[in-house]
Amino acid sequence: MMRRALVTGAAGFIGSHQCRRLVADGFDVVGFDDLSDGKIENLEDVPEVRLIEADLRDEAAVLDAARGCDIVIHLGAKRSVPRSMEQPGITTDVNVRGTLNVLLAARESGSVVVAASSSSVYGDQTEFPLRESMRLRPRSPYAASKLADEIYCAGLWASFGIPAVCLRYFNVYGPRQDPQSEYAAVVPRFAVACLTGERPVIHGDGEQSRDFTYIDDVTDANLRAGAAPESAYGEAFNVGGGGKPVSVNRLLGLIAAEVGVTPDPVFEPTRAGDVRTTEADVSAAREAFGYEPSVDIEEGVRRTVTWFRDNPVGEHVPAKRA
Repeated sequence: MMRRALVTGAAGFIGSHQCRRLVADGFDVVGFDDLSDGKIENLEDVPEVRLIEADLRDEAAVLDAARGCDIVIHLGAKRSVPRSMEQPGITTDVNVRGTLNVLLAARESGSVVVAASSSSVYGDQTEFPLRESMRLRPRSPYAASKLADEIYCAGLWASFGIPAVCLRYFNVYGPRQDPQSEYAAVVPRFAVACLTGERPVIHGDGEQSRDFTYIDDVTDANLRAGAAPESAYGEAFNVGGGGKPVSVNRLLGLIAAEVGVTPDPVFEPTRAGDVRTTEADVSAAREAFGYEPSVDIEEGVRRTVTWFRDNPVGEHVPAKRA
């Protein structure tokens, strides 16, 4: 019998990649998205996905979407640290209430929940790599909402026996990531800037560093977490790139070298709520459910730049270098 999966945030960057992976693995996939950030075009190549357009805060809609599902991969959220600084109320409302609705729906359907958290829950730390046992210091409403999600998952596993695993994603990137969003991640913005001849923008001095995680590693981690043993329920795990953190300046250099240009970046003030460094210790996820990142930053940049070159944003993208 075909297994069924619900993906919230299905029309977003991670969600649409997750839908493709699930369809390829033989799942019957239900997507859930209000399309406030996600784009229906992201799912055009997976017509097998049955998309429900609804708000995560609509408890009845979430309950209906989860019926018959074996697994719920909960990716829907109001993303972005900068946006949460401007809109703390809606960030909290959607992220926390939405997660509670997903958990209650999973209680009724008997689903396992894999919930997206974020490396932002760590805030600024003085020791690296970051381990799950550290004291968490969220610095933004977005980070606080993700920590609240983790607490709900742990609390409802303890109180209601709802099986839930939280994954703290570290700077996910890859093909199809939207560079035109006001809150776009740095990788697609750098890729498009280098390909179109624009000056890339760096917030701060560029020496802030990140543990970048390629999208295929994240979708694999989600599936592995969904099949994790009971000992993982109610817990949170790091999902990172597995290598050393990369500075924003070095990242731009890698992307520019792949394109074959010399960038001339514009430096702007540091964004409120941003942390200086992220670096994931993924040993807990490795031990709990066999997570092992397989795409390093050089290969991930190559794949990402290739996709943006083949799917241009803007009027002109140079031909691939020899």
